[in-house]
Amino acid sequence: MNYADVFYRSDDGLTLYARDYQGPVDRAAPVVLCLPGLTRNSKDFDTLAATLSASYRVICPDQRGRGRSARDPQPERYRPDVYVKDMVRLLDTLGIAEVCVIGTSLGGMMGILLMASYPARVKALVINDMGPVIDPVGIARIISYVGKSAPVQTWADAIAQTRVTNGVAFPAYGDEQWAAMARNLYVQDGNKPVLNYDTAIAQGFGAGTATPDLWPLFDAMPQHPLMVIRGDLTDILSLDTLAEMQRRRPQLEAVHVAGVGHAPMLDEPEALKGITAFLQRVSGATNQELRR
Repeated sequence: MNYADVFYRSDDGLTLYARDYQGPVDRAAPVVLCLPGLTRNSKDFDTLAATLSASYRVICPDQRGRGRSARDPQPERYRPDVYVKDMVRLLDTLGIAEVCVIGTSLGGMMGILLMASYPARVKALVINDMGPVIDPVGIARIISYVGKSAPVQTWADAIAQTRVTNGVAFPAYGDEQWAAMARNLYVQDGNKPVLNYDTAIAQGFGAGTATPDLWPLFDAMPQHPLMVIRGDLTDILSLDTLAEMQRRRPQLEAVHVAGVGHAPMLDEPEALKGITAFLQRVSGATNQELRR
């Protein structure tokens, strides 16, 4: 998959990275900003970007402390509000005024914060397996491994560890899928693979199972198009929370992905179909408005 490497500076001086799948020759094509989960990086969206880039420019960043972005010497800055400022800086650097956001897990939280804080910059939002209430069961599971995984010596070990950590979410995965996920999560460092994130991100994530109340931010978002994707086996986004989101936003579209938990990889047929149809509707409405 072809993309351009983008390096830019954060407001506090870190060198950060993003993949720019430049899409159609028409540079006026709509832009999609894909925000990964807590320990994940831009590689997660490669399949989705391959699908979308026929019609859209797709930007996939590594948040600070992940992937090819710099590690932060001050771990207390590993926070959603700082990440959102980084994303605004990225868009300003690229000269992009408005985007559709697709956010997985932490990226979904960032999408809510970004739309509530910068309503003119986000014309539509897809939240992947995240809501204003985060199930404490899922939080406890994530806390149990973030920044705590034992070092591995070989890629076979990395694949095995990936399976152990994520097996509850992807019970039907086979060997090839686990190997592909490991290649996204780890990077070769000398003669062995290492996790491709700063273990200090766990400090910003918190030491307990208490979760923030995101309803005020959710309610503060403008009435822009909104979709939620939920893995049927998720331990993060409950059906009750999704129902309350739909009650507060009757126009919210929901897509359920069978057989996976937190969080769908967005290469599943249900997710791809839902996202492409959603973005087509959003872009169609925008194009009609531009022609008036």
